[in-house]
Amino acid sequence: MTFTALITENTDNGYQSRVGERELGDLPEGEVLVKVAWSSLNYKDALSASGNKGVTRQYPHTPGIDAVGVVEEAEQGPFSPGDAVICTGYDLGMNTAGGYGDYIRVPADWLVPLPDGMDPRSAMVLGTAGLTAALCVEALLDTGLQEDQGDVLVTGATGGVGCVAVSILSRLGFRVVAVTGKSDAHDWLKTLGAADIISREEALADANKPMLKPRWAGVVDCVGGDMLVNALKSLQYGASAACCGLVGSPQLNNATVLPFILRGVNLLGVDSVELPREVKQQIWQLLSSDWTPDLAALEAAEITREQLPEWFERILAGGVRGRVVVKVGG
Repeated sequence: MTFTALITENTDNGYQSRVGERELGDLPEGEVLVKVAWSSLNYKDALSASGNKGVTRQYPHTPGIDAVGVVEEAEQGPFSPGDAVICTGYDLGMNTAGGYGDYIRVPADWLVPLPDGMDPRSAMVLGTAGLTAALCVEALLDTGLQEDQGDVLVTGATGGVGCVAVSILSRLGFRVVAVTGKSDAHDWLKTLGAADIISREEALADANKPMLKPRWAGVVDCVGGDMLVNALKSLQYGASAACCGLVGSPQLNNATVLPFILRGVNLLGVDSVELPREVKQQIWQLLSSDWTPDLAALEAAEITREQLPEWFERILAGGVRGRVVVKVGG
């Protein structure tokens, strides 16, 4: 049986992506076959489609680290044909054929039920980015963050994780300060709930100093590098930064132990890839109820698979603001 998918291949002209036909038998082993309805665009998808071997080792390949759809076949586990399910993280779209195909075949442990009250398209407006943002917020709340403690900083605020974090935190009653280098995004970030916006330059000021004036009650950092280091230097006593990104740099070259031993701050690592299914399911339940962000404001575009190659270029160039949902199924 053949099905339609986006296929990335290594050609004489470099890595190219096209919509073509794949065989169902080419999919990897797994207990559950899912017919995909929607996916989303993520930076990691663009890296996979660019031939980045740190993401995908073998080609031809179908990217797409997010997928939502309906179970077609289930050999074992908690799912049955007809169940609506979400798949994010693990190896999907990296070295396992991903959500830009009509079908995925994955282990049952990779799937969570689509929460009651959430439609499939909305799930992919959120996707891995929404899940990661909610995990960051949960990490800060678990360490005692409260609304009356002061401003919460969100770095990389126009990216997928950052913009969802701004919306969730604002909905929960926090005063959010967003960092962005895009002056044309200020009004949009305020629509999402940002109370104030600062530039990258302001967020990176005085990076050579070992400590900065305490300012932030909490931080969601999607950037890493000097941005995260400066945020740590600026945390209030006992406050925490949730770290989930490295687009700036994976290195913390200007960091010292001083914020940790003088102010008792916390650096919280957040992973949404290998997270146990039970935790993912809890977070998706929150995203479908009390923590539902402003989905209409978050959405940048709805696109088809044929449009993905041009959007890969856009997101790699930093030209995507918000979330892009990808229509897969008919």
